[in-house]
Amino acid sequence: MDVRNNPWIMFFVIFFCFPLNSHVSLGADTISANSSLSGDQTIVSARKVFELGFFHPGNSLNYYIGMWYCTDKVSEQTIVWVANRDTPVSDRFSSELRISGGNLVLFNESKIPIWSTNLISSRSSSVEAVLGDDGNLVLRDGSNSSVSPSPLWQSFDFPADTWLPGAKVGLNKITKRNTLLISWKSKDNPSPGLFSLELDPNQSRYLIFRNRSKYYWDSGSWNGHIFSLVPEMRSNYIYDFSYVNNTNESYFTYSLYDETLISRFVMTDGGQIQQKSWLESTQQWFCSGLNQRRNVRFMLTAGLLEAVMRIHSLSATA
Repeated sequence: MDVRNNPWIMFFVIFFCFPLNSHVSLGADTISANSSLSGDQTIVSARKVFELGFFHPGNSLNYYIGMWYCTDKVSEQTIVWVANRDTPVSDRFSSELRISGGNLVLFNESKIPIWSTNLISSRSSSVEAVLGDDGNLVLRDGSNSSVSPSPLWQSFDFPADTWLPGAKVGLNKITKRNTLLISWKSKDNPSPGLFSLELDPNQSRYLIFRNRSKYYWDSGSWNGHIFSLVPEMRSNYIYDFSYVNNTNESYFTYSLYDETLISRFVMTDGGQIQQKSWLESTQQWFCSGLNQRRNVRFMLTAGLLEAVMRIHSLSATA
């Protein structure tokens, strides 16, 4: 029997040879007006750094639109951004993320919109969503993609619990929008949790709050180089922090001295701001030692992290 001429045999070969939980990339970094995401479909940034699609955290049966590092970069799925934190879906195959009315909109299994970029836009036919290699999902006017205008919307303005290099944490003085990190409720639930990392623009310092009201931790004021209560930053050879304060906005941002590193800050559900860097040699996240006591200095052990990464790098090449 010629297998190629028997459609039923071919169906079973295809069905059983591909794992049901694998993600199917659309082979592009863009959701345009004539495309969408559902089921196991994903989009991938141009240099295959980040991936966007449906995921379920831990043992949860709920699904969310999220962003994670591509497996070529980080072998374990690590979620860095979640769109519909408060409104999960139960069936990812009948749910759909697509452009609608000039917005990026998530429709649930009942075709009801449950999350949106929520813009007032008249350019619905040319709007597209593009996933960048920096982990920023940008909604833009695609009619002239060769030009790089200001985005109509970007995920960097609406982070979850993760602060990526190049992103801002601070205050937009025009819109009064506060860009802050809010912890997950638990490892199985990305809904907004108890703790938040926020900028105090009056004293150029960071504060961690419990329930957005109760003071929990203070970084001390920024002196142009370090936070006053984080003297360990003097030995930092990994992160380049900067503070911007003008008539439009007040924020902190950072970059990596070595752009080949994969590193991030996370506001945990236990009330810590953790520094995590991926070690290729061990295929694990290295988490710096943070002081867990309240109102005590935040231990940003960048020097220790650099030493550990150098040791693993040398052992990997030996």
